[in-house]
This record gives sequence, structure tokens and C-alpha cells, in this order.
Amino acid sequence: MDYAQWTPVYDRLLADLGYDRAGDETARDRLVPLTDRFDLGPLRERIRGATVAIAGGADSLATEIGVARDADVVIAASVAADTCLDHGAPVDCMVTDLDKNPATARRLTHEGVPVAVHAHGDNLDLVESVVPDCTSEAVLPTTQAEPVAHVRNFGGFTDGDRAAFLADHLGAATLRFPGWDLDDPGVEPAKRAKLDWAARLLRWLERRRGGRFGPLDGRRTALDEDPLTPPYDD
Repeated sequence: MDYAQWTPVYDRLLADLGYDRAGDETARDRLVPLTDRFDLGPLRERIRGATVAIAGGADSLATEIGVARDADVVIAASVAADTCLDHGAPVDCMVTDLDKNPATARRLTHEGVPVAVHAHGDNLDLVESVVPDCTSEAVLPTTQAEPVAHVRNFGGFTDGDRAAFLADHLGAATLRFPGWDLDDPGVEPAKRAKLDWAARLLRWLERRRGGRFGPLDGRRTALDEDPLTPPYDD
């Protein structure tokens, strides 16, 4: 994802959700001295041309764990890492903003598993308290703001859709989506707004890849009529 392509999406996301760009940039800048440059080469070699399971954190992941087990590579979003490990599926990479299971992120880095740690305006305290206890070589630092130094921006907003954008960036041939529920009726309004953005971004990525992502079944018409769904004409 070229940052120039991401910028208009990021601008609209901030405006829609009322987030502060300066907060994202502050957290990003704090992540710089806490991390080192991550070598993407080995992860790219595993993902390029592979079938990648983007494991989501919905309760359905436990019953859909076979999709993860059968994939060549598993990228787990946040708590999906725990579910995968508990049910015998490997975790080849974790994507997290550290807000639910930071101990898992720490442990995986100590085991040499890459963890894409995301810094944004609401998790500065977690960045400062968790990242120093991780194995630096296994931490892939990411931001949703403009990338600086070795902090990367592959596109995406929630842990789940950022995992999909990461897999796409690294050349995945096929994406599978066990454990996803973008229509969960039980979530609070703030979480609903985030899931709506995850759906918009997945639709954008789906169209860019020319594929079909299961979590979007039944939503494509509405998403294509939604003015916040990228790409934009202006």
C-alpha cells in the first residue's frame, strides 16, 4: 500500500470517527526508539504465493479452526492468536494494538513469532509498557499515520483488516477469513463504527485483488453505495 493511496482514506476515517491525527503521530513517534528495523524478508518468503488465513476474533473461530489449520500461513488478529493456539492451529504472525492480550504478544516475540505492533492515539501507554518487554527482532512496528523511520504502514485500520492488508502487501495468493463477524449485533456503537470501517477497507482490498472475501457476503451492494468506501473520485 502506497501511503499516497492510503492518505485520502485515512483523512476520511479520522473525520468520520473523530480521531486525532496528532495522537496517532505521537504514538508512532514513540514506537520508533522502542523498536528496530524489522526484516520483512523471511515473512515475505513464507507468505508470497501462499494461502493465508486471516484469523479473526469472533467466537466462530473455534468452529472454523480447520480453515486456519489447512492454510499455509496463519496471521492472527489480536485474541485470535490465543484461540488458534488453544485449538492446535499455528500462529505465523500476530497483528495487534496490544489492547486485549499483550502477554500473548510478548510471549510470541520471545518465541520468534513476528508480531505487528500497531501504535495509535489510544494505546500510547500500552506501547510504552509492553513493547520494551518484547523481543525487538520479532516486532514489526506499524502506524495508520504517515510512516517514519522503520515504522511501516501497510494500510488497514482494525487488527483484522490490517492483517489482510499485510498479507496482501507480502504477496499472498489467497486470503481466507475464519473467525470473522462484521455484523455482530451485540457490539457497542463505537465498536460498530470500527467494524463498518473494517468492512469498507476489506471491500476496497477485495476489489483491488479481484477476489471474494467471505465476511463481505451479503454486504457488497451496500458497501459499494457507501460514499466512505474507497476508492474515492476526488
